[in-house]
This record gives sequence, structure tokens and C-alpha cells, in this order.
Amino acid sequence: MELHQLARRHLGYGWWSLLLFLTLGVGLEALHGFKAGLYLDVSNEMRRLLWTLAHAHGTLIGLIHIAFAATLPHLPGWPTTARVRASRALLASGILIPGGFFLGGVALHGNDPGLGIVLVPLGAVLLFLAVLGTARALSRPVAR
Repeated sequence: MELHQLARRHLGYGWWSLLLFLTLGVGLEALHGFKAGLYLDVSNEMRRLLWTLAHAHGTLIGLIHIAFAATLPHLPGWPTTARVRASRALLASGILIPGGFFLGGVALHGNDPGLGIVLVPLGAVLLFLAVLGTARALSRPVAR
């Protein structure tokens, strides 16, 4: 995939992610404002934490997508396979991390998160690999 296409994909994903997760934040504020027991009861403290983490991580990863897109034009020599691998890892992490937190808060088991939480560590590893690959590409000397 060309640099321009890849950058546009990540810009779009980043901005749509920001819209989605900022909207989730407004929804969480509404639950708080209307004193919804589903969100504020002491027995739902874990849900509140997980949904807040979903909102925060989703927003942050949306910004990382925009930063990735802004970085791509500075890496014309980045091998296509490594570039696409980092892109796919970043895209997957943007779904797995906030999705895992959100799903973990949907069906609680006592004070433990739901099964969706297992997606978070996988997403974290993929995010780490995407950032590592990008940082390594930026560390290589520029060909003249």
C-alpha cells in the first residue's frame, strides 16, 4: 500500500476514533449526570472504571493513529512489509484495547471484569509492536 493511502487510512481511523470515544465520554458523563445506578452504584465500580478506561484508551489510540499518519511521509524508505505490519498492528490495537475494556465492563462477575478483558493484553502487545516498528524505522539513517 502506498504511503499516501496508508496515511489517509490512519487519519480517517484516528478522527473517527476520536469522534466515537469522545461521544462515549459524553455518554459516560450523561450516565453520571443522571445518577444512573448501572454506572454509579458501588456494586458497579468496576464497570465505571473499565468504561472510563475504554474511553481514555480509545481517545489516546485515535491520536496515535493521527501521529502515525503524520509520521509516514517522513519514512519513504520504510520497507512495505514492515510498514504494513505496523499499520495492521496499530489498527488491531485500536479495536482490541478499548473494546476489551468496554466489553469487560458489560457483564461483570462480582467485582471482576467480564471475559472481554482478555482482549486488552493482546491489543497492548500489538500497540507495543506498532510503536516499536515505527520508532525503529525512524532510527534508521536517511538514504541520500
